[in-house]
Amino acid sequence: MKVGIFGGTFNPIHLAHLVLAETAREQCQLDRVLFIPAGTPPHKSPKDLAPGLVRLSMVQAAIANHPAFGATDAEIQRDGRSYSVDTLRALRQRLPEAKLFLLVGLDMLGVRWKNWDEIRKLCTVVVAGRPGMRARRQPGVKMLKMPLLEISSTDIRRRVAAGRSIRYLVPPAVERLIQKHGLYSK
Repeated sequence: MKVGIFGGTFNPIHLAHLVLAETAREQCQLDRVLFIPAGTPPHKSPKDLAPGLVRLSMVQAAIANHPAFGATDAEIQRDGRSYSVDTLRALRQRLPEAKLFLLVGLDMLGVRWKNWDEIRKLCTVVVAGRPGMRARRQPGVKMLKMPLLEISSTDIRRRVAAGRSIRYLVPPAVERLIQKHGLYSK
């Protein structure tokens, strides 16, 4: 079994996340893509972070109709910072026969990862390009060929705070949850 691991804050999840996951599923022939919202991300400030269970609800709403997509609260329930290496270790124990693929955006390759060498031993790192960023080939890293969508969670939060539309940037169910919980408005 081939399993894609897609972690992130998903604050909120948006269409570019979903395109990345579907593209990786097709190009890497993944049986499953598991979305894992971060509990306490090591590289982002928690000040604008929606509650973990709300972010998980948004992910679940966004992927509800995709039979190969699933979500877990594994990092939200874990104490301390959310490090990918810890999640990959736990998944390796739970799914010893699975081939794991860590899905990340190109911007995340510039972040300092805890135990990067171990991560690369535990899984295949699959990278999606980002608009305006040039990819440098790295050994052991697979680059996806996909449409580059200029959608970011930061922009979505700014739009909500300014009272602007986020239609066509997030799935309708996610937009409804943002409104229901009063997220990102000032």
